[in-house]
Amino acid sequence: MTDHAIIPKPPLIGMFWMLVAGLNFVAVTALVKAIVSDVPAAQAAFIRYALGLLFIVPMIRAMRGTRVTARAFRVFVSRGLFHAFAVILWFFAMARIPIAEVTALNYLNPVYVTVVAALFLGEGIAARRLLAVAAAFIGALVVLRPGLRELEAGHIAMLGTAVLFAGSYLLAKRLSAEFSAAVIVGYLSMIVTVILFPFAWAVWVTPSWHDLGGLFLVALFATAGHYTMTLAFAAAPLSVTQPVTFLQLVWASLLGWLIFDEGLDPFVIFGGGLIVAAVSFITWREAVSARKNRSTAL
Repeated sequence: MTDHAIIPKPPLIGMFWMLVAGLNFVAVTALVKAIVSDVPAAQAAFIRYALGLLFIVPMIRAMRGTRVTARAFRVFVSRGLFHAFAVILWFFAMARIPIAEVTALNYLNPVYVTVVAALFLGEGIAARRLLAVAAAFIGALVVLRPGLRELEAGHIAMLGTAVLFAGSYLLAKRLSAEFSAAVIVGYLSMIVTVILFPFAWAVWVTPSWHDLGGLFLVALFATAGHYTMTLAFAAAPLSVTQPVTFLQLVWASLLGWLIFDEGLDPFVIFGGGLIVAAVSFITWREAVSARKNRSTAL
């Protein structure tokens, strides 16, 4: 008799959920692009997170039932600072450079995580992974093309965004060893909202109902994107789902061309492809190392 107790989920399910996650994140990008020209970056970021507090209501019970030490709270706040400034820079960049370039440069986040982990956390970096990091930075140079065109403030902001998001990710990884996802996401949402408030107040303009509605949809699609991305990670290995993220760059390029009258830039597609390929290799190597470590432990 065939045993049906354990049925592995096909990789296609993971790829499907990552596809849906990518569509959600592209929707976020399009909405922000349409709104930030009317609302200052810091204010738009604050309103997005303030409206997003509605989505953490189900997490409050888990947060109330979890003891957070003073040391852990300092880590939560540190992560909130990294994340808040990253979000401001991201909103700032969205108003100044094409959607496709924002999307391509945002892929550098995992690369920075790898470099920071090697430099400051004592994690080794093998030669093949180092070559992947170098390929990612070459991809970034292809996208930016310094010397061949004038770099704008938005490009510099996106480079800073990726660094700050990498810091936020590393602190989240540290917190995940002690706290549930609900607690981590809940504290991040509240702390980032508090940090963003004074920056938003300093540049406050009265938003229209159209802007508020758009930012509410940003919060909705962002939450849906993170949720479906989590479903993708649960259904298939990162080495399977990571390459699917390249489609975000394709969709972002088409969206910029069709909706925002931004030209299709082959340099951005090619450079972004290099970055995604490098990130996919790094992800695959980390998955292989994790499996080896589990086998050794057993």
